[in-house]
Amino acid sequence: MSHRQITLQILRYNPQDAASKPCLQSYTLEKADGMTLFIALNEIREQQDPTLQFDFVCRAGICGSCAMMVNGRPRLACRTLISDLPKKIILAPLPFFELIGDLSVNTGKWMRGMSKHLQTWLHSQEESPDLNRIEERMEPEEAEAVYEMDRCIECGCCVAACGTAQMRQDFVGAVGLGKIARFRLDPRDTRADGDFYELIGDDSGVFGCMSLLACHDVCPKSLPLKSQIAFLRRKMAQTSIRQE
Repeated sequence: MSHRQITLQILRYNPQDAASKPCLQSYTLEKADGMTLFIALNEIREQQDPTLQFDFVCRAGICGSCAMMVNGRPRLACRTLISDLPKKIILAPLPFFELIGDLSVNTGKWMRGMSKHLQTWLHSQEESPDLNRIEERMEPEEAEAVYEMDRCIECGCCVAACGTAQMRQDFVGAVGLGKIARFRLDPRDTRADGDFYELIGDDSGVFGCMSLLACHDVCPKSLPLKSQIAFLRRKMAQTSIRQE
């Protein structure tokens, strides 16, 4: 039984090469049963074009490295089945992030800057952290609420789909707002509510969100991003009313 032919049109561009110009390059290959976009790209690189640049690590949807634009939608290549896509597939790098080359972008640089800005680590008022307290038992319901957002793999899909991020380079995105929500719920973090809200209480944070919620729609881990953003807005409004 013969498999159908598929065509991948890939946006090629190497910003490190002065002679390189952005262009769409077409590759044709035969679809195999169970083939993912990641497998197709590896086949192209191994058999047709070894210069093609794209990223991957885990192949299991937990590292976020292979995120890219697939027919205009941010997706993970390793979790995207060719059978779910049309015969013609257009691939491009995630927007917003620094381009390394072709489909490869530097999400890590932006994620590190965002994490430093939002101080996304457990804060304690003690000079020497009490490790026993950090590891102390939580009720299952509390632990589930705290660690729900820890499933984020920082793939950048939510930022790439965000309308605000396309207009504001300093916007922390749903990934940043989700991290604030996570640490605010953690009973081991000694920061007050106001400390969290000071970090996100402007247009680069929760008030920059236009509530289009594309971030929620494209998250490959199906995180409750819209409810987390609504949660932060509601808590900030309640805090403001109490202060008045």
